[in-house]
Amino acid sequence: METENFDRLFTEILQARTRVYHAGSPTPLEKISVPCVEAETGAEIYVKREDLSPINAYKWRGAYNCTAVLSERQKAQVVVAASAGNHAQGVALAARMLGIKAMIYMPQSTPQMKQRAVRVHGQEHVEIMLVGDTYDQASDAAKEYAAQNNYPYVHPFDDIYTMAGQATIADEIVLSNDGPFDYVFLQIGGGGMAAGVSSWLKVHHPLTKIIGVEGVGQASMTASMQHGEPVTLHEVDTFCDGTAVKRPGDFTFNICRKTLDEMITVTNEEVCSAIQKFWDAKRVIPEPAGAMGLAGMIKFAAENPEKVKGKKLLCVLCGANMDFGKLALISSQSAIGANRRRYLRFHLSEKSGSMLALLDKIFSDVNVTEFQYGKMSDTEAYPVIAFEALPEKMDLLQQMLQKEHITFEDITEDPDVRYRVINYNPSLFSHPVMLHIHFPERKGALREFMRQISGISNVVYFNYVYTGETIGRALMGFEFEKAEDHAKFFEIVENSPVESRAVSDLAVARMLAGR
Repeated sequence: METENFDRLFTEILQARTRVYHAGSPTPLEKISVPCVEAETGAEIYVKREDLSPINAYKWRGAYNCTAVLSERQKAQVVVAASAGNHAQGVALAARMLGIKAMIYMPQSTPQMKQRAVRVHGQEHVEIMLVGDTYDQASDAAKEYAAQNNYPYVHPFDDIYTMAGQATIADEIVLSNDGPFDYVFLQIGGGGMAAGVSSWLKVHHPLTKIIGVEGVGQASMTASMQHGEPVTLHEVDTFCDGTAVKRPGDFTFNICRKTLDEMITVTNEEVCSAIQKFWDAKRVIPEPAGAMGLAGMIKFAAENPEKVKGKKLLCVLCGANMDFGKLALISSQSAIGANRRRYLRFHLSEKSGSMLALLDKIFSDVNVTEFQYGKMSDTEAYPVIAFEALPEKMDLLQQMLQKEHITFEDITEDPDVRYRVINYNPSLFSHPVMLHIHFPERKGALREFMRQISGISNVVYFNYVYTGETIGRALMGFEFEKAEDHAKFFEIVENSPVESRAVSDLAVARMLAGR
């Protein structure tokens, strides 16, 4: 980008100071504890808390600044925007505060929570149009509507006024007493925040290394830098929906390629792990894109411990507008991202007590978090067990399995595991009983029960997921040599720490169809 354009951006950043704080206040810059980084490097870690802003995300800055400029200089009474969530809230807030109208296009898949937030911030000043399945489709429709009606478009990233507003994040960092920082990690979608923040930081703290962070399945800026010009991806992973952009902006690309020192990509699982670390440290749950900067920092520190040893590191928690429906997935994937959870499929002989023997022998000191098994053969069994432990413990476990000549394979990334597909053949079940089993969620409780019943029953179906409760819950199927053994089985259950509840007749009929 030409020097005069940089000068223009810097002028607009200074002017953004006079507008942005009509809509909100500076956000805190806080120290945060991330043991996995600190223990290895001794680095000091800070986080910019944009989740504490008026819309719980940084987008209020650029949205308000851009909308205010359009209102002041063009006397706009109606503005148009497109967004999957946070930018829409910022534009809605600006429209209400400035007393103008905002027409906001959002994908049809936008969660109700985010639509409600836009209406709360904009009230009668906002109208929402749900168009298309992706942000890009909604954006195309919004731009077409704006052009047809001669309304200004408030771009979420590729606009000098939007970038200038986002850059006030950097201005607050510079004015704090905590800098300068050695490394700053900035998540990238279209590049508006990264461009604005990096350009301002480089002027005031030229020795600061700025690392751009993208999701593996949405790394459009990385691809663009490799090709020397903006690249459009054919598709993007939308798990981190706040950064799911197929193509970076032309303006943002030209800035980022000059101000970013390096790019790093992170997986969804690594993002989930970073979300958990925010929860552990600050009792805050960022949205996936909001934790991407920390995920990049953790990965960079693990790969370059000498570079960050004793350094001051900063990331931006850029948003916390979490879709509540994602929490279960995030929880399950966070341990994988931290390399603490693995799914192993074992090959056992299909005989009474074989699974119990495996659990007793190998998993006595490891937390089992999932169990997936269905009987498919009279001679062979293939249970899938998920377990959690520190990486070193996992390595020792695999060494032990190999030493004991126990056949297994790591299937952590396999789709049938991800979607919990449990195959079984009910025609092989002998006098089966299907039960809801509740047991104390303590180490060994369920194994004690399985040991007690091993003489009269064999497990033919086992579906268990750890939920964090004090009571474990599993759906289990048991088979018997003869139906008369049912009574003795239930007598054992009655005198054990386990509680059982019958599965409904209709559900049993469905589960055992084909017998």
